[in-house]
Amino acid sequence: MTTNSATPTPPADSLPFRIVEKGTLTSPRGFRVGAVCGDIKYGGGRKDVALIISDFPAEAAATFTTNQVKAAPVRVSMRRMKRGKMRGVIVNAGNANACTGVEGLENAKEMVKCAAKAVGCDEREMLVCSTGRIGVQLPMDKVRKAITDAHAALGDNGHSAAEAIMTTDTFPKELVVEFELDGATVRIAGIAKGAGMIHPKMATMLSFITTDAAIDKATLRSCVQQAVDFTFNRISIDGDTSTNDTVIVLANGQAGNETLTSDHKQVGLFQKALQYVMKKLARMIVEDGEGISKIVEVAVKGGKTMRDAKSAALAVARSMLVKTSWCGEDPNWGRLMDAIGYSDARVREELVEIYYDGILAVANGQPSKTPFEQLRKVAQKKSFTITIQLHLGDGEYNIVTTDLTEKYVELNKGE
Repeated sequence: MTTNSATPTPPADSLPFRIVEKGTLTSPRGFRVGAVCGDIKYGGGRKDVALIISDFPAEAAATFTTNQVKAAPVRVSMRRMKRGKMRGVIVNAGNANACTGVEGLENAKEMVKCAAKAVGCDEREMLVCSTGRIGVQLPMDKVRKAITDAHAALGDNGHSAAEAIMTTDTFPKELVVEFELDGATVRIAGIAKGAGMIHPKMATMLSFITTDAAIDKATLRSCVQQAVDFTFNRISIDGDTSTNDTVIVLANGQAGNETLTSDHKQVGLFQKALQYVMKKLARMIVEDGEGISKIVEVAVKGGKTMRDAKSAALAVARSMLVKTSWCGEDPNWGRLMDAIGYSDARVREELVEIYYDGILAVANGQPSKTPFEQLRKVAQKKSFTITIQLHLGDGEYNIVTTDLTEKYVELNKGE
């Protein structure tokens, strides 16, 4: 098959890999994509069904929502992930196939069966994902036809898959990097969707990542779990965690490198590249958050434990009072103090320091001498960082979040 021949360029931060400009999900060797309009989402010709295929059996790793209410496709894919290698994923947008009972579960299984039949593989080698409205049965006549059409459309247009998985997203999210392993050129490509219901333990987000690296199953799964923990599980828009969240990584080994194992001298490079792709995709999700006007990184340092730092950061990230103050460009650090105080973190008020882009706002739990207008200038930026120093230990935790605006309410008053 043909592969994307776009020219790679070094990333701005000089990491040991290159960004492939205009790269897509099919930039790694041996992957094809077919995406079509199944008239499931909005109609009008917008793509809403995608078939992502590896021409060779691929090692697979995935993480899924921890919500106790799991959509039918999540349940089906979770079971299949306990088996061997995979050939691909069938995904639809516009209908979550969640809270749809036995019929919904059978529909998810049928999607897998139809896709596997079209591709010519065992149905146990196919995964399934859905995203969209909850509580509505899939229009299976349309889905069956769309799967057939997606198979007929299989090719190297990976960008079409990034478009097809969008729901309330305003732009497709994709990134490709390449680097050398054992003298072989390896590529990692990723796409993602998500704009609302975003919170750690994942949220209304899907991400599909392809790589032609040769890597054993245990090592791939370890790398994926660590990368997700530091990327997709470090973003929050509205504090909600969805029923359908899924990240799937397929590695088909076509780059020809020596198989990566946990003790391979270059496994750290693969880990770093994978995490970079996920981090950039996660940032795109935040930037595309429903109705947002601010992107804020909350960095908690000096926690008694990492768990304490995480608790404090999440309390700030989900506080409606904090988020609305950011919308109003008000550096209201009192609301930050309140949030960390009611979190599960151990806090000594008299030790707390708070900084806005490095400018001291709170010292020893009390207002600093920094003029209010200086802090307000930071809060007026599109993007800024709040650092909270607890001075109780070495625990640290960062999360990227957003403000809460009137537009978010307007967008979510109904579906």
